[in-house]
Amino acid sequence: MKKIAVLGSTGSIGTQTLEVVEQNGDLQVTALAAGANVDLMEQQIRKFRPALACMGDEKKAKELRDRVSDLDVKICAGMDGLLEVVTEPRSETLVTAIVGMIGIRPTIAAMEAGKDIALANKETLVTAGHIIMPLAREKKVRILPVDSEHSAIFQCLNGEDKRAVHKILLTASGGPFRGWSRERLAAVQVEDALKHPNWSMGRKITIDSSTMVNKGLEVMEARWLFGVEMEQVQVVVQPQSVIHSMVEFEDGAVMAQLGAPDMKLPIQYALYYPQRRYLPGERLDFTKLKSISFETPDREVFKGLDLAYQAGGRGGSLPTVYNAANEYAVAAFLERKISYPAIVEMIESAMEHHKVVERPGVEEILAAERETYEFLESRW
Repeated sequence: MKKIAVLGSTGSIGTQTLEVVEQNGDLQVTALAAGANVDLMEQQIRKFRPALACMGDEKKAKELRDRVSDLDVKICAGMDGLLEVVTEPRSETLVTAIVGMIGIRPTIAAMEAGKDIALANKETLVTAGHIIMPLAREKKVRILPVDSEHSAIFQCLNGEDKRAVHKILLTASGGPFRGWSRERLAAVQVEDALKHPNWSMGRKITIDSSTMVNKGLEVMEARWLFGVEMEQVQVVVQPQSVIHSMVEFEDGAVMAQLGAPDMKLPIQYALYYPQRRYLPGERLDFTKLKSISFETPDREVFKGLDLAYQAGGRGGSLPTVYNAANEYAVAAFLERKISYPAIVEMIESAMEHHKVVERPGVEEILAAERETYEFLESRW
């Protein structure tokens, strides 16, 4: 019986992780963490019976504590609670499905406690890859990617000599605004940006996909996960979301991972790696698939992708600023405080203002995040 803990259990990846647990009889959930959804967390506790559960603040934790007082479960709160969840003694693997840079400290703590990481929190590697990857080697723990694209690359590299990688071809659907002009994007409303053509995801990542900032974050994440340079990661628009990513090797051979757009596949692969398990659901039917098409991303219209290459290429604390500015801007857009084009304008403005810190530690990373928020609050 493999034991896991889940950060972000009430979000899109978290709930699908628990569906995978339900579909298999040999996974046990020992600890859960969520932000504010007390109703769903109560349901999860009653179904999966973890020993420990954490909410984002003490008020929500007290409400949950009262609701599950009939059960033998400890309820904690805040960052201290997250750290308790990720170091829960019985768990072997931590699924980091929490959104944002709040995932950095818990991920480090879990690794130091010897836990494997099923990674769905891209901000951890984007901002602290220079800390996370050496620590994984030192502690001899595995980082198993859960993002669809990174899982695809991971599968393509299975059994291959990673030194023979020439290029990573990171696929993108292009989002709901593929082919649009800058002028047309100016009229985009929240409801428009939340209509992804292929994937069902959380609100923040759906907005990120529409701006292609999400793909920019994935480029930076791939750089750390697979030990390549930024210029070795090429984004290819593949609108059907059938090819999840590819790897080109030195001899010109290209490996690709294909499948129906279902996040439970990379989740289950990470939890059982290197074993494969039966997964119910849609299958790719090549007799019905008319074509697979490819396009070059428009990095002028979708400037967020271009800015990601600039941030990742410069390194240091600049990727943190890119990520933090995007988090701030997306939240403002979802609250209808700014226009859609202002998301990328905020990122660019924050990057231009920032004085880069080389090889920042965790405290310097978090300081860069705070400074970015303060700068944007003062200017917008």
